[in-house]
Amino acid sequence: IACRAQPRRVWSLVGGCDWSGNVTRGIVCKPSPNVNPVSLGTIIYVHHFKMTDINKTIQKWHASFRKGTDFDSWGQLVEAIDEYQILARHLQKEVQSTANSSELSEDQKKTIGKIATCLELRSTALQTTQSQEDFKLEDVKTLEPILKNILSYNKDFPFDVQPVPIRKILAPGEEENLEFEEEEEGGAGAGTPDLFTTRVPGAVEGTLLPRLPSEPGMALLTIKIEKIGLKDAGQCIDPYVTVSVKDINGVDITPVQDTPVATRKEDTYVHFAVDVEIQKHIEKLPKGAAIFFEFKHYKPKKKFTSTKCFAFMEMDEIKAGEIVIELYKKPTDFKRKKLHLLTKKPLYLHLHQTLHKE
Repeated sequence: IACRAQPRRVWSLVGGCDWSGNVTRGIVCKPSPNVNPVSLGTIIYVHHFKMTDINKTIQKWHASFRKGTDFDSWGQLVEAIDEYQILARHLQKEVQSTANSSELSEDQKKTIGKIATCLELRSTALQTTQSQEDFKLEDVKTLEPILKNILSYNKDFPFDVQPVPIRKILAPGEEENLEFEEEEEGGAGAGTPDLFTTRVPGAVEGTLLPRLPSEPGMALLTIKIEKIGLKDAGQCIDPYVTVSVKDINGVDITPVQDTPVATRKEDTYVHFAVDVEIQKHIEKLPKGAAIFFEFKHYKPKKKFTSTKCFAFMEMDEIKAGEIVIELYKKPTDFKRKKLHLLTKKPLYLHLHQTLHKE
């Protein structure tokens, strides 16, 4: 960018620029009639302004926000829920970042934490027809200028909400190391519940979605999660299952869903008896896709939700009727390349599949 001096008129940079041409903040130009053109020369060459990482991040957040509200306004609720939840997770991750690794102030983090809560509330409202008016699309849209201008926003937040309680975000495999000693001492029951001291809206009752509208010649799949066999089933606190559909590279194809917390445990089984509606017609699933089931439970001592084990079902296993599938050790391997059985005992995930086709 070059700022050129017109006859008897020099342009200067506003927002932090030393006269060696290094921009420290901003590139807004304005005329400076009091500056002597001779002392500065007729042309000041300025280094190209490089957008900071946080500016790029905010741009991505804003694009995701617009995508979600567009889906919402078009009535594409499944896609809107997915986009809102993805953005909420990204915002929560920024809130949890340390002062050294974040370019946002603590007040700014608190604001984006509240935005994340609002996105969770709207997502929850869309999943229950009776509560769709609890947090409206118009309410969500009022947050757009706040998120877009988070670096300069200094007003009161428009809604009386609080940031989602801090959750500990663990890298793949880190959770396993944290829990090793604990499980050696006494199994999952000696451990701790979920990573939330208070759960996110919808977590206890689940985030299951309704069945998609039928399409001629195409099948929809309902999977009833009957029960899961575990040697320490009775000790699991607030157990639930996260269901996701991934492509061959481990990328989500449909929104991730959580079952409600199981309330019945007996012997070596945790019983769910809950239906999960797969959010894509079977014919539209790509080759190599798989449906994953992650069994999670809360660990009070560590104060986080732990994935205890996982199972998956590949496309050739989609058939009406009962199916029993093996359990694998964490961390969840969505690419299915390094699989290790959880136990040699005959303990499995018990499912029942129903296909709906017009």
